[in-house]
Amino acid sequence: MTYSPVDLSQKLALFSEQWTPKIVAQMNDYHFKVVKIQGDFVWHTHPETDEVFLVLDGAMRIDFRDGRVDLRAGQLYVVPRGVEHKPYAARECALLLVEPAGTVNTGDAASGPTAPNDVWI
Repeated sequence: MTYSPVDLSQKLALFSEQWTPKIVAQMNDYHFKVVKIQGDFVWHTHPETDEVFLVLDGAMRIDFRDGRVDLRAGQLYVVPRGVEHKPYAARECALLLVEPAGTVNTGDAASGPTAPNDVWI
């Protein structure tokens, strides 16, 4: 067996598109996904699961209907299941998302930039 770490910086260098999470690891039924974001996303919820946002590079905010949280590199936030939210980044931001396998990035939103949810990199 070969033991090697997942290099998140190297994985992020393999793609340029934004709002398209890529799976880099799996733990039980959870996927670890890297993604680049910039600009506004769509308002959405994940009725069945919490969602972890860990900022690797840059800064972002997560808007809620009653407030917001600002995050910078090295910080994370867990959006509770069923809470409507909208990620935003003024400049490109790199994230690690942790969520159950099969979670769709646009959640329950009727429209938006839905990305394939089973792309490994």
